[in-house]
Amino acid sequence: MRFITHTKMSLPWRVFRKASPGLRSISVSANLLMNFVPSTSSIDANLVDRLQHFVSQASRLFVISGAGLSTESGIPDYRSEGVGLYARTDRRPMQYKEFVGSAKSRQRYWARNYVGWPHFSSHKPNAAHRTLRRWEEAGKLHWLVTQNVDSLHSKAGQRRLTELHGCAHRVICLGCGTVSLREELQRRFEALNPEWRAQTLGVAPDGDVFLEDEQVLHFRVPSCTACSGTLKPEVTFFGDNVSKATVQLVHDRLAESDAMLVTGSSLQVYSGYRFLLAAKERCIPIAILNIGPTRADHLAELKVSARCGEVLSILQPL
Repeated sequence: MRFITHTKMSLPWRVFRKASPGLRSISVSANLLMNFVPSTSSIDANLVDRLQHFVSQASRLFVISGAGLSTESGIPDYRSEGVGLYARTDRRPMQYKEFVGSAKSRQRYWARNYVGWPHFSSHKPNAAHRTLRRWEEAGKLHWLVTQNVDSLHSKAGQRRLTELHGCAHRVICLGCGTVSLREELQRRFEALNPEWRAQTLGVAPDGDVFLEDEQVLHFRVPSCTACSGTLKPEVTFFGDNVSKATVQLVHDRLAESDAMLVTGSSLQVYSGYRFLLAAKERCIPIAILNIGPTRADHLAELKVSARCGEVLSILQPL
């Protein structure tokens, strides 16, 4: 039984027809191998030793992961200094009200998502994901809450997991609530748009890419096969709220824990930050592993500024 519960650089991509009818592929520039992880100084060995002690002392460790974990798998984030979306471009992610309130906005969103999906869905877990899975297997990690929607924790085999903001690999109908696989929707996009072409202007987080508006004018978006309703990724868009049931589940798992470790998150979004406040109120010790400052630095007894995979992979779940 699985425990899983339900975020300007020129990067030229081209969509083109393959020899097999109905199939598409994406030609990806070598520039897509660019590093989305911000630079950091050498690791402070003393801080790593203290973090090892912190992990060793915990018997039911509660972990929160953020986009800084997935940047090491090649997925860009929003807020990383110098390399995040907000630093690279003035573009901003789709807002919930805009998506549900405008058919043209949904057309633009899905066209961009369609182009970016083959690359986004191909990303693999990195050393940090694999380490956290091993900690779970060793009985060290009690629960993991991820703010990421890329499914990399699931791909790594994590079981005691809550995807706080949902998962881009699933699609939900806003009319009847039917949930389906994003990969199935990709095939429907292909069938509806056999001759459609686009070239991107860059890559963004969460499976999105940048397209000029005129490129999406003729892109066709399918509706729900069950009720003809509007389809939306099963993720929490900016401006939307995490369900009360999911928030309560996370609070319950936190109450069972005896230490909290934040990995790769600036905690700027309240949906995750609230659990730091709850941990502090419960006198649960907090450690943070993240490049750059976070919203909760003042709540932590230990802060390590380094790459998550580099540090986690040398820690032992003693």
